[in-house]
Amino acid sequence: MRLNIGIVLFIFFIVSACRKGENITTDQHAKLSISSKAILFDTIFTSVGSTTRRIKIFNHNNDAVKVSEIKLSGGTTSAFSININGEQTTYKNDLIINGRDSVNLFVKVLIDPNATNLPFLVQDSVILNTNGNKQVIQLLAYGQNAVFMNDSSIGKNTIWTKTLPYIINGSLTLKKGAALTIQPGTKIYFHKDADLSIEGNLIVNGSISEPVVFCSDRLESIYSDEPGQWKGIFLKRTGYGLIKNASIKNAAVGITSDSLSVDNSPKLILSNSIIKNMQVAAYIGYHSELLAFNNVMYNCGNYLVYAVGGGNYNLKQNTFAGYNSNFPRKTAALSFSDYLSASAYNKLQLDLTNNIIWGSLTNELDIQNKTSATLLLNLSHNLIRSTNNAYNANGNMLNIDPSFINQEKKNFELSANSLARKKGADLSADLYFDAYLSRDIMENKRFYPSTLGSYEK
Repeated sequence: MRLNIGIVLFIFFIVSACRKGENITTDQHAKLSISSKAILFDTIFTSVGSTTRRIKIFNHNNDAVKVSEIKLSGGTTSAFSININGEQTTYKNDLIINGRDSVNLFVKVLIDPNATNLPFLVQDSVILNTNGNKQVIQLLAYGQNAVFMNDSSIGKNTIWTKTLPYIINGSLTLKKGAALTIQPGTKIYFHKDADLSIEGNLIVNGSISEPVVFCSDRLESIYSDEPGQWKGIFLKRTGYGLIKNASIKNAAVGITSDSLSVDNSPKLILSNSIIKNMQVAAYIGYHSELLAFNNVMYNCGNYLVYAVGGGNYNLKQNTFAGYNSNFPRKTAALSFSDYLSASAYNKLQLDLTNNIIWGSLTNELDIQNKTSATLLLNLSHNLIRSTNNAYNANGNMLNIDPSFINQEKKNFELSANSLARKKGADLSADLYFDAYLSRDIMENKRFYPSTLGSYEK
């Protein structure tokens, strides 16, 4: 008799448990767990591309839940399709998921890379509504053919061409001893939080008509000026860079350099390039070296150039425009210091000539000599916004508006009546005159006294 009672109680427990799992809760806190909130299809499409990903939707609650709707936002016109537990559909309502149970959601993308009317990045979403809770799964796929670099490295001399864009997902490292040459018109797109680390030699050979582009893979107009979409370019201790006619935009930091050159070659030569829309800075140098000619930098969160711990900086004929549409900036656009920490400080050698250093703050240039380290400074023929009267010498012009054509529209060429015209020092004897300074960012020939900044005309 006791045994029978035990069996009855056991059966009752099992039945009760089953019934409890099938009880549908309407509690707003009874949310679903989704294995992935965003799906990126990074397949290389070489003909008609098709690939499928699985998403698990979990109900971790003891009671069942009713998903009032699961829908593909783009419906039947979407490049994506969904399958819910074997049922191909774009919309399903009143799906019951028992307590401690799950369902499979399969997402498929079908893209013809030759369909030139597709945007580069195709997107859609799956929307789930449960007890008034809306959950969204973002779907992203590349709509055009590309070369994908997923957490990889380059260990030999390599040439990138404009034939196909390059997509960097994760981190790409150029190894010591290897050279990466990037030809005119090449586009390098970075997925979220991706970066390029240089231990070897980076050579960027853009042109006026076909600049090399480094930017986020989100090419929709809403993201065009959005900073911080990828991490940036990092020059490591053994790394070198020669970057000409490039557009670098929408990263956390455009270029970060962490050391001086280990031989007689310049660490980084940057010319005829535009760096913009950075979350932190266009360039950061830690006891490093930068030669910058004919560049335009603007719209960065804290700095345009931030160079600490000493180093060698030769900046001529650049336009530094400290205007920030996204950030309440409080620091000078250009900041240089011999100091990094109490135990890390070095000689600072700084040559600023024929630049425009302007912006929305009253002080856009900050040069600090905090330690006993040597400061070698040549500050000549610049237009500077500053209250430091010590800068008002050697042909420098203080607090005279450069008269940009339209800074709100990011046009930093100078109006015809700009007082920065014909105020530049003669650089015809400069070591880098023939290679970089004889012409401006638009390849217009310079005549001395030159116009200050990147634009001669």
